[in-house]
Amino acid sequence: MKNVAIIFAGGTGKRMNTVSRPKQFIELNGKPVIIYTLEIFEHHPNIDGIVVVCLESWIDFLKTQLEKFHLSKVAAVVPGGASGQESIYNGLVSAKKIYGENTAVLIHDGVRPLISEQTITDNINTVTQYGNCITCIPATETFIVRQSDDSLQIPARKDSLIARAPQSFILRDILSAHEKARNEGHADFIDSCTMMSHYGYKMHTVIGPMENIKITTPTDFYVFRAMVELRENQQIFGF
Repeated sequence: MKNVAIIFAGGTGKRMNTVSRPKQFIELNGKPVIIYTLEIFEHHPNIDGIVVVCLESWIDFLKTQLEKFHLSKVAAVVPGGASGQESIYNGLVSAKKIYGENTAVLIHDGVRPLISEQTITDNINTVTQYGNCITCIPATETFIVRQSDDSLQIPARKDSLIARAPQSFILRDILSAHEKARNEGHADFIDSCTMMSHYGYKMHTVIGPMENIKITTPTDFYVFRAMVELRENQQIFGF
């Protein structure tokens, strides 16, 4: 079974308040954020291919960056849709055409460049064993869930997890769920694991690193920059 990354880079990044380019194309040390993300999957020995879902107006730019940084595992760059859900669907359809439906797909955000090789490995192993999984981190603060009657439900922190990415599935299963949602007019699932849970799939978990953040705000970018500098110093000075 092939292992394929579906990298979502279709957002416009309004919360970043950037003027010239979407957040996935903001550069650090001359390299766009999405390239940092793609390089982790490119260099993972068990990733067989990558499909990138990109803002249509930025596809040509992305392709030049793929050539510049020698990313050979990207098999397709496809345009995003009107929503995140539709964009992921476009990527899944492309992956099916290239690799077939008996494929493990790791759906990941282009603006999560601090994903680790171990987390990718854990996703591949778990989806191979169980058919699906979602990367999470333990909750470090207390969740409060407001009910419809304005009462509060407070889950135990030890039982609380925060969903991150990748979210990984067998392609035929996640594509089937997407097609059901399209036929039923359900276009507002917040992410793939929510959709799969809605259609009766039991979700399994992979515990990932805390630093696997999504770059959504300027503060997130500063954290990313600090982490890149830390890793570079570790390589140079052995910290």
